[in-house]
Amino acid sequence: MALNYIWIAFFLIGFLVALGKLIFTGNTQIFNDLVSAVFVNAKTGFEISLGLTGALTLWMGLLKVGEKGGVVSILGRAMGPLFEKIFPGLPKGHPAYGSIMLNIAANMLNLDNAATPVGLKAMKEMQEVNPNKESASNAQIMFLVLNASGLTIIPVSVIVYRMQLGAANPADIFIPILISTFFALMTGLISVAIIQKINLFDKVIVAYLGGLTVIIAGIILFFSRLPKEQISSVSTFSANFILILVIVIFIVLALIKKVNVYDAFIEGAKEGFNIAVKIIPFLVAILVAIGIFRASGAMDFIISGITAFFAWLGVDTRFTGALPVAFMKPLSGSGARGLMVDAMTTYGPDSFVGRLACTMQGTTDTTFYIVAVYFGSVGIKNARYSIGCGLLADLAGFTAAILVAYLFFG
Repeated sequence: MALNYIWIAFFLIGFLVALGKLIFTGNTQIFNDLVSAVFVNAKTGFEISLGLTGALTLWMGLLKVGEKGGVVSILGRAMGPLFEKIFPGLPKGHPAYGSIMLNIAANMLNLDNAATPVGLKAMKEMQEVNPNKESASNAQIMFLVLNASGLTIIPVSVIVYRMQLGAANPADIFIPILISTFFALMTGLISVAIIQKINLFDKVIVAYLGGLTVIIAGIILFFSRLPKEQISSVSTFSANFILILVIVIFIVLALIKKVNVYDAFIEGAKEGFNIAVKIIPFLVAILVAIGIFRASGAMDFIISGITAFFAWLGVDTRFTGALPVAFMKPLSGSGARGLMVDAMTTYGPDSFVGRLACTMQGTTDTTFYIVAVYFGSVGIKNARYSIGCGLLADLAGFTAAILVAYLFFG
């Protein structure tokens, strides 16, 4: 429903701004630009979707191999002690723990098809011990905010889009996304923990979060000490090496479990092909709407205002070109993806704005969509403070993405 209103708003605002320009300036060219934007963006959306077929088929096949090889289960077991501490409202040994762990682990590996079903299962299991069926429980809120923060180890979809649009090093946003999504996760987790009075100084929580923080801090410190001209090449090599290593681990684990790797790959590849075909109408629709909005000058007007404000403060304003992605992401994943593509096609996939837009896209998940789907699936009407904590995580993630982009991409 949210995307419906957003889509209509892009069209109507774009039309009204263009009409205003026609009335006050008499410039009829503006409507020629609108019509041109419609057809150009429709063609762009189709070509991108079609080009994604090969890459998505490959990655979904590889991820299916990893899933059947037990990677999701391994991550779930590894994070079990932490989840038991941050979901104190659930009885010890409750079945929801298994589903929660699998959901978070699947999200970390960007396995959307695996994550959503087990996520809905976890929400249903938590609802069984929820004393107020129409109001979200503490455990459900923590689970939702962790999902909204969108911690992702392998941002497959963003890398695929960059590859399709001709980025020289499609994976160069791998580490920036890892860092910024970490800040989003920590902000969401800490904000919920404070409200729920969870002891963040518990030795198990400190061990897990402290270890993760040390790793991220080490990455930031390492890259901050590198000469500017080496940061991009080192981060790209690291990202590519990690991705290849992950693929090898997927295959080796599958072999150990005696999985038919080829059949598993084909099964996942078929899903990837179907996904690529299904997103064509959605991507075309949102890109056409965004094209009208941008061609009318409405987006430039908004960004110009924000740019002027930060210029007045004496701040480098290059980051403002990627802000539409940040504005859209909490509302619509499809809309944010369209704006990310728009940023790359407008400024270039290897430009500062193009890379920052990609980093923002991979930093958090779609807060309002997650609230609607997860809470709606069990009939919860009162989300309590979950949206506020989710949006706070979004803000932290986007702020970190901007700072990290300046560090990595100058």
